[in-house]
Amino acid sequence: MKDQNYANHRRYAAGYHYVLSALLIIGLIISIINIFRHQAYHGGFVSSILILLLFVCASLIWAFLRTFPLKAQDRAIRAEEGLRYFILTRKPIDSRITIRQIAALRFAPDDELIPLVERVITENLSPDDIKKSIKNWKSDYHRV
Repeated sequence: MKDQNYANHRRYAAGYHYVLSALLIIGLIISIINIFRHQAYHGGFVSSILILLLFVCASLIWAFLRTFPLKAQDRAIRAEEGLRYFILTRKPIDSRITIRQIAALRFAPDDELIPLVERVITENLSPDDIKKSIKNWKSDYHRV
């Protein structure tokens, strides 16, 4: 597996992120057009509404299938990085640091973590800025 760094750390599942999302958007647009088309001709209006509802439900499922597991991963990352910081400093990680910042800090090796956490607290670095500040990238191949 190729070494991870700032440029290549994002992961996309092409079938999910591109194909399925495009099909859902196309389906939603066509089902809305279909409602207006059938409303003008007074036929098949109920089935057009049902088709739209199915696409809305499928879109919600698509969104929840992504967000629910990411929330669980965020909780695990918060616990892992909180434990790592505690082991290194014997102090809990500052509560002002957001989960997005903690998720970015997971790429920092132990020797860069403590100074970087201090910078995050004082400068309120964005997750992107945190990742760009890391000199020796610590790969994370387990998050999707």
